[in-house]
Amino acid sequence: MAPLAGEYYHVYNRGCNCEPIFVNDDNYRYLLKHVKRLLPTSGITIIAYCLMPNHYHFLFRSDSCSTVMQFIKCLFISYTQAFNRQQGRSGTLFEGRAKSIKVSDEQYAIHLCRYIHLNPVLAMLVSKPKDWTYSNYPEWTGKRAGTLVDRDLVRLCFPKPADYEQFINSSIEEALAAKVKRYLID
Repeated sequence: MAPLAGEYYHVYNRGCNCEPIFVNDDNYRYLLKHVKRLLPTSGITIIAYCLMPNHYHFLFRSDSCSTVMQFIKCLFISYTQAFNRQQGRSGTLFEGRAKSIKVSDEQYAIHLCRYIHLNPVLAMLVSKPKDWTYSNYPEWTGKRAGTLVDRDLVRLCFPKPADYEQFINSSIEEALAAKVKRYLID
């Protein structure tokens, strides 16, 4: 897929057999440091991300005609090799190639950011997205000065950090209720 400048892409993947792809804090930190090393020459911008124990989500904007999937391939081949060395294992870490979905409009992209940032809450790892270290939710809400976010887009869509917090918090109960409802028998 050869993206056009300005297009958004949701990229995600999970561990083979739903097994963990991050087993300790060092794994998460290693990946994020590698992202920061590769990003300046990639021609893409990270809008939202969340790293979960057995999967990940990124929302990218392509700022040139470079390929988002080339960035992901380079990032996760390197990560898999490092993870395998650390864990004394070999072979595939992921369930096939990463999936990439073109996001058709900015409004949908904003709702996708909410979905990405709510992942650890819906997985019941934390009760609030602010408590999950491995997403850029704190950058969206002004609580962390990280670099893996497009601050101009955040300010454009949510002029005050509290606006995004409200956008997220207003949907937590509804999202959890919908998740529980799937398990109830009528």
